[in-house]
Amino acid sequence: MQNDQGDNVDLYVPRKCSWTRRIITAKDHSSVQINVANVDPVTGIATGESTPYAMTGYIRNKAEGDMALTALVTANDAQTLAAASEE
Repeated sequence: MQNDQGDNVDLYVPRKCSWTRRIITAKDHSSVQINVANVDPVTGIATGESTPYAMTGYIRNKAEGDMALTALVTANDAQTLAAASEE
């Protein structure tokens, strides 16, 4: 919810799983958020920015967290390289 000035005034803003698009509830204590550093494709040096990925406890419980994170990072890397080659 937003006030008259357009500021976000919600006490709790739920996150969504990056892999399943499920809402991560407040009681999901096994969920994690991992920040992966962005790397310059030319120099191979970290740029100081990062991309967050949220995983639900459901994915981690099924032992698919590493596969999901690898697929998400690979897809983001492919998009980043495609955008860099267009410039």
